[in-house]
Amino acid sequence: MEQMAHLLVADDQPENLLILEETLGEHYRVHAVQSGHQALDYLEGGGPAELVLLDVVMPGMSGFEVCRRLKSSPGTRGIPVVFLSSLDSPADEEFGLSLGAEDFIHKPFSAPVVLVRVRNHLKLARATRLLRSRNEDLERLVVERTREIRVQADELVQREQQIIAAQGATITAFCSLAEARDNETGNHIRRTQHYVRMLAEELRDHPRFRGMLEDDTIMLLFKSAPLHDVGKVGIPDAILLKPGKLIAEEWRVMQRHCEYGRDAIALARGDLHGMDDSFLRCAQEIAYSHHERWNGGGYPQGAAGDAIPVSARLMAIADVYDALISHRVYKPAFPHDRSIAMIREERGRHFDPDMVDALLRIADQFNSIAESFSDASEPRGHETLA
Repeated sequence: MEQMAHLLVADDQPENLLILEETLGEHYRVHAVQSGHQALDYLEGGGPAELVLLDVVMPGMSGFEVCRRLKSSPGTRGIPVVFLSSLDSPADEEFGLSLGAEDFIHKPFSAPVVLVRVRNHLKLARATRLLRSRNEDLERLVVERTREIRVQADELVQREQQIIAAQGATITAFCSLAEARDNETGNHIRRTQHYVRMLAEELRDHPRFRGMLEDDTIMLLFKSAPLHDVGKVGIPDAILLKPGKLIAEEWRVMQRHCEYGRDAIALARGDLHGMDDSFLRCAQEIAYSHHERWNGGGYPQGAAGDAIPVSARLMAIADVYDALISHRVYKPAFPHDRSIAMIREERGRHFDPDMVDALLRIADQFNSIAESFSDASEPRGHETLA
């Protein structure tokens, strides 16, 4: 059986209280008081009330003042107030409603009207409480879900940072291994990766490369470029560090550093077990194909034109430019302008013609990179420029 609602009725006229108790008592629990102070004392003392019927004109404290106090208190502002009044001025009703009251019931009372008004306001109050409760539940759910999403996002960021750290550690390990045996300095690696990034940024809006050189791709190129010659770790010292020109058989062995690099990186990719290996995939392309030539005259496959990966074509220009401006035991360091001119001469033969055109537009920036990461000492050993 549904529990009866509690009503608080305040009126200084006993006959009005009697009428209301007789009218409402069969359906609700009626708590009757004869002044505004008694009504406040009842509610402040914890008395239950789902609806307050409040006479307007009472001695000591008017119903308007009682309503104002109820609506200003967090503990009672949610209780609906219906005024009982013989006042029929629109201004009085407007004022009462402005205080937060829900309705007016005019005296003398009509029992059916009172019952209907009370029943409707109780239904509305209960619906409002239910809606508020559901909103609060929804807000709690949103807060909890937001917290879960934030935790998941933090975990994703942490995993991404771990992946980035793993990528960096992998590149550092590979490069340290290569530098320990190769003739190229760490500055060569830094210079070439900056060349690659700058050239890629210059080409990103070119019709041939639009959509192929987005920010993420350029970052992969930058991170992967240092691994271009990692395969040299598999070349014997007698050949890798030979100070003079290589004979034909030695040159064939030297050329295999492209395959060694590809295979070493492929092995590392296999150990990632489903993790993002895009940077190693890019590095594998660069390591294997950066000695290919646009006209098909390079190695190890003799690939030509667009069959050569974009990453490897970018690396070819960066690697050759840096070799030209660097001192080698078999050649002096060529000036920047001469090095650029030599690459221009190979447009459409050694290098992708559009990439050479891009280099010519940003040649000064290549020179700035070379100066920023210049070597303090001369490198040693043999350079595989061809």
